[in-house]
Amino acid sequence: MLDVLRRIVQEVNGARSLEAALSTMVRRIRKAMRTDVCSFYLYDAEQECLMLMETIGLRTQAVGHVTLRLGEGLVGLVGQREEPLNLEDAPAHPAYRYFEETGEERFSSFLGVPIIHQRRMLGVLVVQQQDKRRYDEGDEAFLVTMAAQLAGVLAHALVTGTLSRPTRADGQAVFTGVAASPGMAIGEARVIMPPADLDSVPDLIPSDTEYEIKRLQDAIYRVRDEIRATGERLASRISAQELALFEVYQQMLSDAALGQEVVKRIREGQWAPGALADVVRRHVQYLERVDDDYLRERAADVRDLGRRVLAHLQEESPQTPDSYPAQTILVGDEISVASLGEVPREKLAGLVAVRGSSTSHVAILARAMGIPTVLGMVDLPLPRLNGSPVVLDGHRGRLIVRPGSEMRSHYQALIDEELALAEVLEHEQDLPSETPDGHAMPLMVNTGLAVDAVASLKSRIGGVGLYRTEVPFMIAERFPGEQEQTRLYREQLESFAPLPVVMRTLDIGGDKDLPYFPIEEANPFLGWRGIRVTLDHPEVLMVQLRAMLRASQGLDNLQILLPMITNVDEVDDALRLLDRARDELAEEGVVVPRPRVGVMIEVPATLYQLGPLAERVDFFSVGSNDLTQYLLAVDRNNPRVADLYDACHPAVLAALARLADEAAVLGMPTSVCGELAGDPAGALLLMGMGFEALSMNAPSLPRVRAAIRRVSMADAQALVAETLTLGSPAEVRSLLNRRLETWQLTHLLPPKD
Repeated sequence: MLDVLRRIVQEVNGARSLEAALSTMVRRIRKAMRTDVCSFYLYDAEQECLMLMETIGLRTQAVGHVTLRLGEGLVGLVGQREEPLNLEDAPAHPAYRYFEETGEERFSSFLGVPIIHQRRMLGVLVVQQQDKRRYDEGDEAFLVTMAAQLAGVLAHALVTGTLSRPTRADGQAVFTGVAASPGMAIGEARVIMPPADLDSVPDLIPSDTEYEIKRLQDAIYRVRDEIRATGERLASRISAQELALFEVYQQMLSDAALGQEVVKRIREGQWAPGALADVVRRHVQYLERVDDDYLRERAADVRDLGRRVLAHLQEESPQTPDSYPAQTILVGDEISVASLGEVPREKLAGLVAVRGSSTSHVAILARAMGIPTVLGMVDLPLPRLNGSPVVLDGHRGRLIVRPGSEMRSHYQALIDEELALAEVLEHEQDLPSETPDGHAMPLMVNTGLAVDAVASLKSRIGGVGLYRTEVPFMIAERFPGEQEQTRLYREQLESFAPLPVVMRTLDIGGDKDLPYFPIEEANPFLGWRGIRVTLDHPEVLMVQLRAMLRASQGLDNLQILLPMITNVDEVDDALRLLDRARDELAEEGVVVPRPRVGVMIEVPATLYQLGPLAERVDFFSVGSNDLTQYLLAVDRNNPRVADLYDACHPAVLAALARLADEAAVLGMPTSVCGELAGDPAGALLLMGMGFEALSMNAPSLPRVRAAIRRVSMADAQALVAETLTLGSPAEVRSLLNRRLETWQLTHLLPPKD
């Protein structure tokens, strides 16, 4: 049976479509089990029913028409109980139900097993026999194994849209991808195609090598001009860091990078288009094989640049539509940083792409510009989408094509609510972040990945609670030098002065790699990351500390934060390097006072070393995201266990409450800078626990401020006391929802389905 199982799995995985895979599967299973019928029923969670999707042995006209509610009939019973059902005389079972259109009245034996993926029931696999037959343990084990194999294939197909759930009469289709930038939009899909095809360039021997080099250089210069113009169009809407992404494009086009390699290939005997295609394909193939998310995303950048240069070599300008609809949802196989700037901003409502992830350059720009974006929509039917009415949900990673009137009205109401709420909240953003009973709760902003709207933020915040210094490192081709870092840090410190700016030293490893400094580990979250990396490479940390200190001269608003601290020795080592950096600068005539230094409380071990740490540093900053994942032993980027990641887990809340109490006894200023601080309900809990400041991404500020201004400190403390008596995350969430409803604050939570 193992050989049979292996062959079936290979055939299913090699099928050209899921429909073909299902057809292959039911036929092969029927043959392997020497039975009369094999059928597959798909579960539709929205309709709460099972639909016959594929069969061999029952009447084919029943496919797509026979549906059963959970608990209805034997198939519905398997789905409801989520366990196998093996019957020798199926019609005698009290749950048996006869469907005339299937012609199954002549079958006696029945074996059904559920198809389950990550605790979700996706469907039911059934075999039937005309004669009375008790399927033996081997048969049952075989079918259970087949269902387990099918579960992963089916889950992927449903998520990517390869297989849609039973369609509605209005033709509405829902596709799911990676939510890369939040927000919702209703508009018209405008599909963009690549400017040129790198895979269709023939090989030709050049008759004039110098001419080929000259026209390559001309094409590269034209593309550089286009990229520069695009960056200039977006300059007023994005920060200097996001604008630096366009510099990355320019660097890749430089003579020392892509251009030089193509010239070398031309001199080896290939014409310019062929040489370009060869070099680009080689780079892309290498980058796509690398086990590094950031480097894989760079493959998209290289491919886009190659296509643009090729279009000019072929004497064609990149094709862009003459006009765009008022609410354009830009859709493509890949959407690059450059193509993003080609659509008038006032018409660009959203972005959707087959490829890409939340770490791609276009995702960083989309978040900076506030454009709802969903990437990674594998198998999206691009040719059929152009001009289609669509709804884009950047909160949940959905694209709804040809939405029905009910769905459209639902999303329009959600969009209207968000706009109305934003307008209401905007009116009070310059008011103090203070509770009705007079408790001041300073709100700070996290910077580094989003637009830093300094002018509007300065009057609304208490400073920068977390500046992620790794962002400039991530978008560069090498470690930035001291002068380069000094300029970036000075911009931040000057922009927010005299407010404090907490700069975290380089925090790479885990989910953040540098393309020029790869870290390959079996378990990166428990490996070489944060302060562990920079202490092992003091030459990198010293340059960064010198740049920070130099940038702070005359401003005195710099605070330094040390990430991933596990023990006090790491703090001592880092402080020695800081003092050495100050001494070196003093020898150069740059005298700066020692800034306040803090440690991130994100490793559980630090919860038990607060006293010794407090003797060495000036403040604590709680990284609730990492602290949660380490306390719960959950990798929040792993979809198999991501549902277990919950900052409202009783253990996490108990740890935070204890931390706040101990910090108060030690007289240690303590803030929180994780996602929990940007959640209105979470912010109220943290305030009630006694944390002294909350730092969050800028878009979260209005909702958190509104919650704080409407709930007294006494009520927040009572909420904490009640919450700490609960035993599960579900109970905590339920209590928070009830309290927010009582306080009439449910409108501050993200929109629900």
